[in-house]
Amino acid sequence: MVNYIIRRLLLVPVLLVGVTILIFAMVSFLQPVERLALYMRDFPKNEAAIPALINKYDLDKPIYVQYWNWLVGKVDKATGVRHGGILYGDFGYSRSQSQPVVELIKRRFPATVDLTLWAVAPVILVGIWLGVQAAVHHNGFIDQAARVFAIVGTSFPTFVFGLLMLMIFYANLQWFPPGRISDNFSQIIDSGAFHHYTSLLTIDALLNGRFDIYLDAMRHLVMPILTLSYINWATFLRLTRGSMLETLRMEYVTTARAKGLPEHDVIHKHAKPNAMLPVVTLAGFSVVGLLAGAVITETVFNYPGIGSAAVRAATALDVVAMLGFALFDGFILIVAALVVDILYALVDPRVRLS
Repeated sequence: MVNYIIRRLLLVPVLLVGVTILIFAMVSFLQPVERLALYMRDFPKNEAAIPALINKYDLDKPIYVQYWNWLVGKVDKATGVRHGGILYGDFGYSRSQSQPVVELIKRRFPATVDLTLWAVAPVILVGIWLGVQAAVHHNGFIDQAARVFAIVGTSFPTFVFGLLMLMIFYANLQWFPPGRISDNFSQIIDSGAFHHYTSLLTIDALLNGRFDIYLDAMRHLVMPILTLSYINWATFLRLTRGSMLETLRMEYVTTARAKGLPEHDVIHKHAKPNAMLPVVTLAGFSVVGLLAGAVITETVFNYPGIGSAAVRAATALDVVAMLGFALFDGFILIVAALVVDILYALVDPRVRLS
């Protein structure tokens, strides 16, 4: 198992280099003037100064020189200050949101993690449970209802379902508001009396003993979680159902039943673990999708996560910010792939022997 993990860890640097090359290939399509945002915040008002800045930051040099400068930055010989350099945590400057891209990610990502933290369990566990029930009751009423549910869920656009949630639970019933927190609690959070231990609003509210803030934050999360859950349940249901049906036809399951084992043990101890391999992959990359920012969901519910920030950057044609988000999402994807590989080995020992 240790050797398997080490082999996977050795692949991570290679994959990271590949991601940086891919992102830089996108950067290279920009004009040198646009690429100045990677190294400086204040764009010169005098157009005559632009050629000198392009030369200063080697934006007229060969592509491999520009790639190296993009990785490690460019040191100003006069001041000794380093400008740019993704390895030093500088992803450029977002003109649409008037702050460095890294600071924007730091400010928005905790909100997305907060949403992911509470959405993962209902999205994955309920979806798997629905798929197992549909397979166990194959061609029965539960299976037929689950198949209709999956078809509707798969074909239902996310933004339509989100708007439907807003219409019912916010406009009509006024149970669950959009956003992240109510205005009266927002003032408390921004004050010095509220300590930010983790930057996750729900967790910090509990650590501060403010259950009123926690409940208000959870009220704001209900509609985004319902939207993400419903759309993902359909996918998990279909995949789990198909995998379970295939596993239930295996000879070892038939043998287990012939030995007189209880049906509950046959399903949950013999069939279900072996049917979870494809589901583990889907679960891992579903979490990636949530952490990378549920773009449509965050936008519909005015949730200040990284997904809504990406939408704002895209609508403002803020290419530097968008590439910064892409680089960050690529890193999350690589880490998630590593975790999925390790989970594979835990679920099925045959994987680490191959």
